[in-house]
Amino acid sequence: MSGGFQGIRAVVWPVLLLIALLWPAAQAGAKPDGVDMSANFDGRDIAGTSVAKPLRLEPDSAIRIAIELTNNTSAPLELRHVDLAGRVLGLSFFSYSTAVELTIAPGKSESLRYRLELRGLAGQATGLIGGELAVYGAGGTAVAEIALVTDVRGSLWSVYGLFGIALAVLTALAIADAALAIARHRLSANRWQRGLRLLAPGLGIGLVFAFTASVARWWVPDTGLWLAFAGTTAAVAFLLGYASPTPEPDEDDDVDADADTDEIADAAANRLPVEGSAP
Repeated sequence: MSGGFQGIRAVVWPVLLLIALLWPAAQAGAKPDGVDMSANFDGRDIAGTSVAKPLRLEPDSAIRIAIELTNNTSAPLELRHVDLAGRVLGLSFFSYSTAVELTIAPGKSESLRYRLELRGLAGQATGLIGGELAVYGAGGTAVAEIALVTDVRGSLWSVYGLFGIALAVLTALAIADAALAIARHRLSANRWQRGLRLLAPGLGIGLVFAFTASVARWWVPDTGLWLAFAGTTAAVAFLLGYASPTPEPDEDDDVDADADTDEIADAAANRLPVEGSAP
């Protein structure tokens, strides 16, 4: 029994440690020093967006963007483009880049105003998606950015929607495979192998749940939440497989095996060839 508890601890602690290490990294965004930035879309300050009050993005619509920048550094600040992007698990599912030509002297403030058309958004994403509005300098690095929560009114058949559908299909296949193995008593007698057999379905369930929450607009699927749900469901599924009783051989298999053994014994006793064997 002590071996079982050791196995459980060996699985739970790495999962908890992984979530604890990656959660702060997922929540923390890189904030460049020395540059102050504020922005509004159609007159709304985007810094105040949240799950309850996301920034609604309609496909094929146009939004007026106003950005205020203050250069608190001792060197001129050259700006080359502004990006509006939405990301999930580090992958960009929608992105709009606008080229600009602006230099801000040290200690000075400047503004950017332009009109952005959201062409093709319906085919890129749908649901609540975290993103950012970032301003890039001449070296191609972000000099300032603002995190925001977007409510994309795209199609389920968008790139992000198909990503979730693919996750659901793969998870359903993994569940069916595990269920079939359980029904046929084909799970391994080794506890670790049984746990690993159920690990993939558990992981998939967590990922699909987080995707569903995003599309249903329950919350923003940031990397921390994806890791938390996927890690938790994967650990639970592994423990269920690890702690499950050792499967017993199917009775039909035992009967067939006994019948084959008796047939071989009778054939040997009578010195007759076994059916299907070489004379």
